[in-house]
Amino acid sequence: MVVVGGATRLTGSGLSITEWKPITGALPPLGDAAWAAEFEKYRLSPQYQLLNTGMELSEFKFIYWWEWGHRQLGRFIGLVYLAGFLVVALRRLLPWRQSAVLFGMGLLLGLQGAIGWIMVASGLEPGMIAVAPVKLTLHLSFAGLFFASVVAFATWLTPPRRIEEARGRGFALLLLALVFVQVALGGLVAGSKAGFTFNTWPLMDGALVPSGSTLFAQPSFWENFVDNVALVQFNHRLGAYLLLAAALWHAFTMRSATPGSGMAKRATAIAGLTLTQAALGIVTLLLVVPLWAGLAHQALAFMVLAMAVVHVTRSTVTAHPTGV
Repeated sequence: MVVVGGATRLTGSGLSITEWKPITGALPPLGDAAWAAEFEKYRLSPQYQLLNTGMELSEFKFIYWWEWGHRQLGRFIGLVYLAGFLVVALRRLLPWRQSAVLFGMGLLLGLQGAIGWIMVASGLEPGMIAVAPVKLTLHLSFAGLFFASVVAFATWLTPPRRIEEARGRGFALLLLALVFVQVALGGLVAGSKAGFTFNTWPLMDGALVPSGSTLFAQPSFWENFVDNVALVQFNHRLGAYLLLAAALWHAFTMRSATPGSGMAKRATAIAGLTLTQAALGIVTLLLVVPLWAGLAHQALAFMVLAMAVVHVTRSTVTAHPTGV
């Protein structure tokens, strides 16, 4: 779902459907008349008038199918989750506390869908040719929250392979927080298309640290953190350096303190994934964000997030009632 959402963003397809119809919108246009009517709605949007004037119907169908597929996959996930929750709740397959957690996760999933429409609506405002970067970041961040909750819940229900002393929980939580921040900073990069500028590394605008006039070119200090592509990209770079340094340090300390332990192995896996993700991010930047690299970078970010969530969940519990 996250990868399809990324493709929808990178292909410029997110504003092709200008209405939010959670039920009836599941059906795509059927027939030439329906396609013409849908295309006419898009032609009234600011994105068409300011950016895509003269687009052919065949080109519109391409971006329409990406957005429709993204929404349809969201509907499918929601239905699968609802059906699964009803089975668990009605058959009382889990204790009430865990069922309550599942219910809360379902609310989070529904909220994510609503945030998706709020994001799209921001791009349909007069003068807009894309969604607002902050709202895209919010959409991506809530996707990360729901994804993390699924991983955490699954880990919670899975007995550990062996019981060992839980160590390094504080640093594991710090790593998880840094991953979330970096995902959000990546959302701002995607929302402002900052990855299509300053396509050099390690230098940026000819220096390791761009000039203050470049980083804070906007009149409003705070607007620079969202709308200034130079500062948005620079913050994402800094976040990557900080996260990589923290992951490598955590792996080193855990391997030294508890060699061969599950904690050390997970810390090493996080460090390896983070290093690979950093390298992929550099490649994506240098190649000016080709579709395959952008999607791979986003997918690997969520793999890092998954491993960080497992790491925190396992470090929180020293034993499991059915653990071996």
